Amino acid sequence: MARPRYVPWTLRYWRYLWRYKLTPSGWFLFWSLLLTSAGLATVMIPVYQVFCVLLASYLVVWVTNLLFRPNLETRGQLPRRVTAGETLCGEFNLTNQSWRPAYDVMLWLVSLPRSLTLLSADLVIPRLGPGKTATLPLTLEARRRGVYAMPDLRPHSTFPFNMMRSGSAKHPLGTLIVVPRFHRLTEINVPAGLRYQPGGVALSSHVGESPEYIGNREYVPGEPARRLDFRSWARLARPVVREYQEEYYCRIALILDTFIPKRGGRISDWLRGSVPAEGYPELEAAISLSASIADSLAATEHLIDIFAAGPELYVFRAGRQIAHFENVLEILASVDACHTNPFHTIAPAVADELHSITTTICIFLDWDTSREAMVREIIESGCQLKLIIVRDGETTLPLPADLSDVTHLTPQLIHAGGVDYL
Repeated sequence: MARPRYVPWTLRYWRYLWRYKLTPSGWFLFWSLLLTSAGLATVMIPVYQVFCVLLASYLVVWVTNLLFRPNLETRGQLPRRVTAGETLCGEFNLTNQSWRPAYDVMLWLVSLPRSLTLLSADLVIPRLGPGKTATLPLTLEARRRGVYAMPDLRPHSTFPFNMMRSGSAKHPLGTLIVVPRFHRLTEINVPAGLRYQPGGVALSSHVGESPEYIGNREYVPGEPARRLDFRSWARLARPVVREYQEEYYCRIALILDTFIPKRGGRISDWLRGSVPAEGYPELEAAISLSASIADSLAATEHLIDIFAAGPELYVFRAGRQIAHFENVLEILASVDACHTNPFHTIAPAVADELHSITTTICIFLDWDTSREAMVREIIESGCQLKLIIVRDGETTLPLPADLSDVTHLTPQLIHAGGVDYL
């Protein structure tokens, strides 16, 4: 078992100051204290007196803040799901369990993800008496879709002078799902057709068609018992099963491209080791468009298979009451950018299903040889193809002239809700 990594106490204390203890006013006092510390070299200059005053103020604030540290019980929760670009609000009841009053009570989230912004950080309860309960709202703005493990909520006091926080209570918030924002399509033109689906009725979730009885035949070991025809069995003195005609459905594959190669313009993102707070515009637009298409197809009797390759491969089936559209949004919320070419992973998964897929909708962020190889395999399998390129500008390689149903959209147009028809 690996030992936990040792972190020096100085670094732990610095993190404590940076993430929680000091407010913006407290940081101003702290940096002023460091700058005036240069006056310690001599007692003859006025900077020395300024340093002493600042140090005394710092110590008084620290001790007072520690003495008035509140003992609070927190009850409440945040909504589990919100749409990207919207705000969510939850109310929390704070009960003072101490024998002394608590002053300047506020709510804070330590190490909040960069895509989430705390809007209610300045809301304060001036005084909370012993045993009293008050309510504070917690408001967050979700700028980007994703699945976030929320940090613990920390109620605290900033008394006096709103320079330092103190409070030991922590309240877990669980997981927050920020689903992608999308605009409904008025119409989508999908090349239709029917293909045989192994499993027939079970795959259709008993919606739309019903099996057609075509006769009886002898029982084969391993067949489901629900197909046994007991009347015929009694008449013929041997096991007999009912035989049904398998059904054909329109099954659509939605392939989402998540490949974002490293570029020279994103050196700062690489150094931070994370994506921008608003995400990559092309990928976010492609995911939003995927949600719009899935929403339009969910109202039909089509079967929808969603393929997306990021850090891991996502394969999800919806339609005909197999899964709700809310489940599709949650899957799209968890899809991340892939910085290595994922088509060697997603191509075999798609190839295994091509024999029963009627139409394939490909939402690509660019056009290159790996994407062209997948499209050629789809066409050769007999599937209908609808290709959508989401990109601001020309593709890396020109699109072949023999591809007819191709749509080129910009991220700005998709985010503005300017796509009504596909």
